[in-house]
Amino acid sequence: MTNSTAESIPPFSVDGKTAIVTGAGSGINLAFASLLLSRTCNVVIADIALRPEAEQLIANHEAPDASPRAIFVRTDVTSWADLARMFDHALATFGEFHILCPGAGIYEPYWSNFWHPPGSQASRDKEDADRYALFDINVTHPIRATQMALSHWLHPESPASNPVSPQNPRRVVHISSIAGQMPNVVCPMYGASKFAVTGFVRCLGPLEQTVGVRVNGVGPGLIRTPLWTDNPEKMMLLDEEKDGWATPEEVAVAMLRCVEESDLPGGTILEVVRNTTRKVELVNDPGPGAAGGNASTASNNGKGSEQILVWLQEKEMWGPRPKAV
Repeated sequence: MTNSTAESIPPFSVDGKTAIVTGAGSGINLAFASLLLSRTCNVVIADIALRPEAEQLIANHEAPDASPRAIFVRTDVTSWADLARMFDHALATFGEFHILCPGAGIYEPYWSNFWHPPGSQASRDKEDADRYALFDINVTHPIRATQMALSHWLHPESPASNPVSPQNPRRVVHISSIAGQMPNVVCPMYGASKFAVTGFVRCLGPLEQTVGVRVNGVGPGLIRTPLWTDNPEKMMLLDEEKDGWATPEEVAVAMLRCVEESDLPGGTILEVVRNTTRKVELVNDPGPGAAGGNASTASNNGKGSEQILVWLQEKEMWGPRPKAV
């Protein structure tokens, strides 16, 4: 496989297409769904629940004769059966889908957090479950959803659907983070998950030239979404007068660029921080905020580090290693 060049990439527009967006019940993915609808693209909104603003968006576009149309499919992205049903609903309603955004993600919550090990009071990760919920949501779900999309696009069951090809292209856009470029001891599992997403996008870059599927991603910095604002333990890491918020709408625009713009071939990561969107280089990248924007890092990360040192001394979390049954 070889990397594509901008000259060989056929044009792609979301107009008249259908997209599946996980995690679109709020935040960045909701903004992306809204932007797609404004560009006459149907949207399947897949999430475990909807915030009021998402309910209103769907209400504005859910009529069977609406154009474009939005539907909600309740989806637990950690369930592969739920993901399969999500695709089935999209195909049953629209006959085809052209864009996938497996965007659902979580930011190191107490209940699946490296500093609250499985079996501790704060954690929902069970000692005998052999898995972390954070990785199921942030890593396994986007990888599995991408596999499922490729399976359909390469070998569609409907005779009305033509297989994907460079002349019949499709798009996947992932959500990474500036945490996938720089280390942060406060959120090691989240950081690892976003390094994984960035690496996954890079690895699938050649698919655009060979089979017509462009896989790109965005790397947001601090974005004013419920992922932050609904969680006081995360807000304490910020100095709101100093730290730079970007908006979900800015990220959504970058996601649309990843889908449509001919000079952003497969494997591209666009960083989005306050006042700046830039392409992250594969090697020797200067780091977040390098193009002159605010790097959107949390100024009070030191408070998080201090809290970690307290947790490490709590025997109920970091005492003797659990014994195998």
